[in-house]
Amino acid sequence: MNPPSPAPAQDLATQWAFACRLYPIYFELAREFAIEAQANPDLEASVETPGKEVVEQATHWIDEMDERIQVHQLRQFLQTSSVMNPEAVLALLQHFLAKTPKTDSIRDKIDFLLVQYFSQLAPTGIDDSEVDLGFVAQTLEPVLGQVDLKAPVWLNALDRVLEAARRCKSLDELLHGGVLEQGRKAKGQAGDLFYLPVALTAFTRFGYLMRRSFFRLMLGDLNTILDGLTELEEKGIETIDCRRAQFSDKEPIIRLRMICQSWKVMFQAEYSSGSPLRMLVDLRASVEHALGRGKTPVPAAKDKPAAAAVAPAKPAAAAKPAIAPKPATAAPPPAAAKPALAKSPAPVKPAATTKPAPAASKAAAASASPASAAAKVAPKPAVAAQPKPAPAEAPEFEVSGTPGWDSDSSSGRKN
Repeated sequence: MNPPSPAPAQDLATQWAFACRLYPIYFELAREFAIEAQANPDLEASVETPGKEVVEQATHWIDEMDERIQVHQLRQFLQTSSVMNPEAVLALLQHFLAKTPKTDSIRDKIDFLLVQYFSQLAPTGIDDSEVDLGFVAQTLEPVLGQVDLKAPVWLNALDRVLEAARRCKSLDELLHGGVLEQGRKAKGQAGDLFYLPVALTAFTRFGYLMRRSFFRLMLGDLNTILDGLTELEEKGIETIDCRRAQFSDKEPIIRLRMICQSWKVMFQAEYSSGSPLRMLVDLRASVEHALGRGKTPVPAAKDKPAAAAVAPAKPAAAAKPAIAPKPATAAPPPAAAKPALAKSPAPVKPAATTKPAPAASKAAAASASPASAAAKVAPKPAVAAQPKPAPAEAPEFEVSGTPGWDSDSSSGRKN
């Protein structure tokens, strides 16, 4: 099977139409992440009959933003912004599918956007067994048109990875058992064949079902931790050693319970397999060790206790960059991405009075109270802001929300 042909060059009218649709999304995203971006007066005004030079300047503005916006920022923004409805996601998809050449970054953005678009349109109560290639292709028809469902043999590897994910009994198995690496390898080895309509359909199905496996395991780990904390309390134990999870060596059980409950809300709206999920995995190991199960934890020698940083945070009062005067909604540590499983208030970044240790900072971000979200103020200044530092660690695996997911009832959902 031959790779797809390059998309035809867009005429000026099409370029201008795309630029006008993307401009408000990109400008808002720039404010959200303090990405340096000057306002474009012609795009602001949505000029009806722009000249060639105006269109070229607008296209250049969009191309520059494509370079600056990282895939994890796009994920986070799409899952928290009210402007990101299916029509806006469709516009982004059409934009990236038309771009040439397609870099790894563009491929990853297309991959995420397709899964996000499908998630927004998929029925709430759909069972995994109903998400076959034909159903996904039908849902993606506004993006890909009619798809020939005769899948090449190499796409069968995705089903093997999904089956391995279904056999995982914990997040630890999923994150460190090699399953995610197999999925990334399949995407990387596809090369230009990734953009075949049937391959895009298969990878969309794969991403959607993988995220569902993640959420089932995440909820299972949280419930296991909470049950373990109850068992420890019944034994009269009030604190446990949680240095392995970047907390203190005498972490109060009552505080751990509060953190787990806040995580239960937070992980409905955001996800990265970076620090928050590793903390969740390590916290489960710490609780099981305290109950006399599992292996002895080995805390990092230089880790500082994070006990002082895990209480629910108040909204930050720090000054914002000129392009982003609104209070920032919190995210998990820098590499996090945000799925919209259920619409719940996002946690707020704690105000920093002193510079915390890296471990403490991660713990604080992961345990911030969702109830402390601030009202959103969004004027549109045209002043450039200082760019936000790039995250120190890229996410290992990202998912976003499945509409209608119920964290309290999903453990009983049919697989």
